[in-house]
Amino acid sequence: MTGRCASPDSIAIRGNTRTPDARIRGEMGLTPGTPLNFPSIQRSMKGLYALNLFDDVQLLCDLESVPEKVLTVIQVRERAILGEIKVVGPKNVSERSVRDKIDLLIGRPIDPMMLAKARARIDSTYEAAGYYLARVTIDSVKMDDDRIGITYTVDEGRRLAIAGIDIVGNTSVKEKQVVSAMKTKPEGFWWFRKGEFDEDKYVGDLGERIPALFSRLGHVDMRISKDTLIVDREKGKGLVQIGIEEGPRYRIGTFEVAGNRRFPTEDLKKFYPFEGNDPTLTQRVKGLIKREAAAPEGIFDQHKWDDAIEKVNAEYRNNGYLYARINPVLERTVEGPDSIPTVNLRWEIDEKNPAIVNRIEILGNDFTADDCIRRQIFLVPGGVFNQAALIRSYQSIGNMNFFESPMPFPDYRPVNDQGDVDIVFRVKEKRTGSINFGASMGQGGVGFGGFIGLEQPNLFGLCKQGKLNWQYGRFFNDFTATYTDPALRGSRVSGAISAYRTQSRFIVGNLGQNIRTGSQLRFGLPVPWSYFSTMAVSYNGESATFTSGTIQNTCTKNCFRSNLGLEYTYDTRIDLPFATGGSMRTVTADFSGGPLGGTVNFQRVTTEMRAYTLLGQLGGTNPGSQPIKFTMGLTARAGSLFGNSGPFFFQQQFAVGGVMFGQQLRGYPEFSITPVGFNPNTDQYRSDPASFGNAFMTLTGEVGIRFNQMFYLNAFTDAGNNWASARQINPTRLFRSAGFGVSTVTPLGPLGLDMAYGFDRTTLDLVTGRIRPDPKWQFHFRLGQLF
Repeated sequence: MTGRCASPDSIAIRGNTRTPDARIRGEMGLTPGTPLNFPSIQRSMKGLYALNLFDDVQLLCDLESVPEKVLTVIQVRERAILGEIKVVGPKNVSERSVRDKIDLLIGRPIDPMMLAKARARIDSTYEAAGYYLARVTIDSVKMDDDRIGITYTVDEGRRLAIAGIDIVGNTSVKEKQVVSAMKTKPEGFWWFRKGEFDEDKYVGDLGERIPALFSRLGHVDMRISKDTLIVDREKGKGLVQIGIEEGPRYRIGTFEVAGNRRFPTEDLKKFYPFEGNDPTLTQRVKGLIKREAAAPEGIFDQHKWDDAIEKVNAEYRNNGYLYARINPVLERTVEGPDSIPTVNLRWEIDEKNPAIVNRIEILGNDFTADDCIRRQIFLVPGGVFNQAALIRSYQSIGNMNFFESPMPFPDYRPVNDQGDVDIVFRVKEKRTGSINFGASMGQGGVGFGGFIGLEQPNLFGLCKQGKLNWQYGRFFNDFTATYTDPALRGSRVSGAISAYRTQSRFIVGNLGQNIRTGSQLRFGLPVPWSYFSTMAVSYNGESATFTSGTIQNTCTKNCFRSNLGLEYTYDTRIDLPFATGGSMRTVTADFSGGPLGGTVNFQRVTTEMRAYTLLGQLGGTNPGSQPIKFTMGLTARAGSLFGNSGPFFFQQQFAVGGVMFGQQLRGYPEFSITPVGFNPNTDQYRSDPASFGNAFMTLTGEVGIRFNQMFYLNAFTDAGNNWASARQINPTRLFRSAGFGVSTVTPLGPLGLDMAYGFDRTTLDLVTGRIRPDPKWQFHFRLGQLF
């Protein structure tokens, strides 16, 4: 201001309704009679705008309101007050995520810059989620109390579609290989190839997957020089350009091990991944399912190198060297007249001292006794720490099914300067017992029937098992009681006793009504050389009486079977009841009659082998988590009976077909696979003596998805047959099937639904009288069995 206006006689404030005059005067810092200049005016204006209370501030000179006086007027326009905030339109991005980007406060003046910043943050949120076409508009409305309501309206549009990926700078690795390694994919012909852009996947491609691919192929010095996303907002398309500097491709040079004392160098060289290591069966199967680029012979593979280091680490941990460190060294050099890039490899090992287990604690078991859990732990206080034994202990406790899953992985912590450790297992009890009952009224004179069951697998918290079951009806009356003690009088010897009485009118063909009464005593013995092996000896006595029907040339009243059984089992399966790893082998031999007495004389031998391997998993890389697991399993069963089982043939001989009775062969009805071929006239309610054979073999292969401890989905193939004697066993003559199924665990027991296609089913042609192929689907319902 110049002239008279430069020296005001008085200062007036106009336009303010909410802001006190005193606060404005204080921020202005102007006083009457003091000459005005540009710096003082600029400082005053900045001070008022800094209050964030005004949209406009003007400094005016008034020479007319008061005669012969100069009046400086501070004219302000106050900002509107925020009354409410609304967010409209979010669907694919949560409304809360959008609202969190708006940091405006209700009841405070509205700052236009903060409005714009909030919109920019919302735009960034949608771009990070791949919605580059999203548009955000801001609308305002005046409310009844003169405050302003602000609405952020989001038009999400569709996600940005990647039209193409352009890899620049690659010479040794093909562009197709790079794109195959990425999770960001361009859109394709099929509907599921949408090519939607995801910022998180793209960052993972640049930081992990692309470098991992090049390091597997020998380019350990590879780096990404640039990455660009070109967006066409009109068409909703994007082009990804990635610049790559491959660097040299390294061949493998020399290899040495230094610093090792616990293991000889030759033993450690067995883990060296670049000499004489053929792929395992699991690796071959994974290669068929998911093909990955592999380095040629003699080229360095970073992935194999890292895996080998982890195996060496595991070997040391399994022998107590918990704190051992393997330092991998890659010495880059050039060799030969052609200056071929080469890496000389070395493991520098600092073994330190082995760790000793000081104490093992179990926390959270309010009901289950410590001793019961400690029997599943393969580490002992005072012994050397073993990582494999710790993992196996964790899995064995989980297999008990007494605690909530997933269990936290056990902690181990140092307790002294020598590195000795305390190990802590944490569990959380869950309900284990069950009571189930049911009743029904049948049609056609079947009458009233039902069942009552009581089961407790953890009696008194001591892992003892008790089970009672009673099924009753017009044509059946069955009662079974079983008691099992895994540690008799605190020893490693287990024991079980069971008693039963069954009465049934129709069982097989025309056998009619029979009453069976019996009991069994069983002792399990530890095998000194194996944690996972058990041997068992059992005695079973059973009496049977047939009160109607026809049984020719055999006993019909008070028929007695005296049986001695021997069994060997080796079981390392994990993640039960739906195993994803380990194996199980069982051999059982039963001897009836002879010096044991009874009315029958025969011997029976059965064997079963199972093997499982993990193909892959989704999530849950840390122990204690519960990922979705993909597994492959193989099962083989076989058995043979020698002698004459007499009236007990329907229990002791072998029936093949179906899932509920006898030996599993899905795709075929119960009892339908007989020693003379396929019998289409049987089902789970009807069979005949010709259905039973003296030898059998069944094979099963499956690929499954274990979602959790309660749910399992699989595809399978079965093959099997039934023969009149062991001499006739022919593994090349088997009935085949394939299908899919689902299994779950219910309060009434395991429940499964299978749909299988029997390839070798036959039927009698009524026109020609000839047997012709009749392959078809068969539905199976199973309750109480796990395969």
